[in-house]
Amino acid sequence: MTDHPEHSAAHRPHVVVHPVVEAPRPFRRVDILGMYVGSAYGVVDVIEFTRRAGLDDITLDDPESVRWQGGGPEVWSVE
Repeated sequence: MTDHPEHSAAHRPHVVVHPVVEAPRPFRRVDILGMYVGSAYGVVDVIEFTRRAGLDDITLDDPESVRWQGGGPEVWSVE
């Protein structure tokens, strides 16, 4: 069985929450389906971005759907 690009893409998380960016108000960059959708200042922002993208049924703690880089949904500051 050969690995097809479309098959591999299906197994990537839909949402990527990047590490916290140190700033006066720390934030995390959020990408959905490979596109930058905004800066999140908390989990509520990530939920709103997924809702706007039509991913209402996504579970934020499901690694098949969401990749949290630099810490999980509880990490919103640089320490």
